[in-house]
Amino acid sequence: MTDEHGVHRSSQHPIYQELHEAPDFAELRQRYRSFVIPWTVAFLAWYLLYVIMSNWAGGFMNTKLVGHINVALVFGLLQFASTFLIAWLYARHMNRHVDPLARKLEARYDAAIKGEGAPR
Repeated sequence: MTDEHGVHRSSQHPIYQELHEAPDFAELRQRYRSFVIPWTVAFLAWYLLYVIMSNWAGGFMNTKLVGHINVALVFGLLQFASTFLIAWLYARHMNRHVDPLARKLEARYDAAIKGEGAPR
């Protein structure tokens, strides 16, 4: 039931059900969702605001700020900046709050699989 690298490949193995029912797994999912869902909603709202403003508030978006730089250009550049900011926050959140718990669950998985004997 293992591949050439010793990784268990059967979802019928009892360890999968055990880990799925573990409080640590529920906590892992909660920590992941508590970051991903709000930030996804926030980013989509921010992106849709940009699209809506570009379509129906042309006068505002064409407002010059400095030289030839207008509001639309600043909004567009902020889309890139917010994407990178969210990606950085995501990596930081995962490293601090999710990865340690995932490593703990992985160690339980590895211990259960190794307890069966040597990989085939």
